[in-house]
Formats: sequence, structure tokens, C-alpha cells
Amino acid sequence: MEVSQRDGVTLIQLTGGSATQSFSREFLPKIRDAVMDNIGCKAIVITGEGKFFSAGADIKAFQKSIDDGDSVELIRELTDILHPMLVKMRTSKTIFVAALNGASAGGGLGLALACDARIASPNGKMAASYSGIGLSPDGGTTWLLPRLVGEQVARRFFLENQVWSAEQACKLGAIDEVVSEDDLIERAIEIANTWSQWGSHTKEATKHLLLTQNVNDFETHLKHEQTLIEAAGTTTSFAEGIDAFLSKRKPDFSNDR
Repeated sequence: MEVSQRDGVTLIQLTGGSATQSFSREFLPKIRDAVMDNIGCKAIVITGEGKFFSAGADIKAFQKSIDDGDSVELIRELTDILHPMLVKMRTSKTIFVAALNGASAGGGLGLALACDARIASPNGKMAASYSGIGLSPDGGTTWLLPRLVGEQVARRFFLENQVWSAEQACKLGAIDEVVSEDDLIERAIEIANTWSQWGSHTKEATKHLLLTQNVNDFETHLKHEQTLIEAAGTTTSFAEGIDAFLSKRKPDFSNDR
């Protein structure tokens, strides 16, 4: 796995086993640490290597856990690492963009869906995978995917154990754009910079409100919006935004990201 900086954005590339066996005792903690160590920066792009964005679990490790009688312990250990990371990705001010160079399967699909945006090359794929190995879905996939494509499309995806091409996933709404392989990282970074240009409160509150919009009734949600916009009124970004508007210039929120 490699972590680098590109044009002001943190780039996390899953390489080798971190791409082909992402959700294993060896590699998942490293992925978690790379993400959590950079939470708070303005934007993170996650990508993979070769044929895989993230292939999900280590199937051989699953077989060993069955043989050893500790499959439940292995699953619990991995989900206890994965789930808090996904929650943090969804709720932090950091903008996450998945650059799907190849297949995202199982927990790797959850990693992609937990990002704020998904850009794919023509080689990108989304695979349900769980049904084929006798598991129920995890990684937030049954919560995240229906929000993008609708419940019935998601139901078919999981119960038919479908694999979507990048183009198909884009038409359904699970992927935002399909670009050439050569342009994938550049475009992902461009989107990351565009989406992360706003103040910290604006980004965090917007993500939070979108996250909770179908949990509350409309009146409760309006009160929630009111609380957050009142808090926004105390920020330096609000002062900067108003001054920039009146001065007919582009606002600069770089001191509050």
C-alpha cells in the first residue's frame, strides 16, 4: 500500500495484497490506519492496482477459519475494524473519492460505496460476491447501495449475485463517471479538490444532513438544518463567504478546511 500527496489531495493506493486480499487480518488494519491517519485532511482518493480496486476478503483465510472452528471470531474481528472506518468516512469533513481501476467486491464494494464519489475506468466493476460464498452482505452495502440505485435494483444485485461493469453501474447511479484509464487518477483528484474547496463546517454538515435525511421526518430534519446553519453562522467561512460575495471575488476557505 502506498500513501502519497498529489495536488493537495492524499492518494491511498491499495497495492499487492492490500488490493487482492484487502479484508484480511494482515491488510485491513493497514488500510484502516492509512484512512484514519489522514482523516481531517481536505480530501482522500482511494484506488487499487491492476485488476482490483479491492477484491474483498481473503478466501483462503476464510477456509482456514472454518477448518479451525473460529470463522465467527475472524468475521467479528474484521468487521470491528471495517465498520468504524466506514462510519468515519461518511461523517468526517474529509471528502473521499474512490477511483475504481478494477473490481470492487465484497467489503471492497463497501469501501467504494462509503466514499462521497466514485469514478471508474472502463475496467472498473462492482460485484456483490457475498451470496456466492454463503454469506450475507456486509460493509454497509445493503444500506449504501439502495440509496444510490433504489431498493429493487439493489435487491436484484445481491440476490442474483450480479457483477456490474463500470458503464452499467454508472447508468444505474452507483458510479458517478467513467473516464479513460489514463485519466482516472487525475479526474478523481480534480473532483476531490472541487468538492473539498468549502469550509469545514459546510462539508461536515452537508454530509451529515444527507446521511440522516431519510431517518427523520421533514419537520425534524428542518430543525436539524436550522441547528447546523445557526452553527455555520459563527464560522470564519461564513464571514469570508459574505465578504467575498459583496466584494465580487471568489471566496478563499483555505484556512478552514
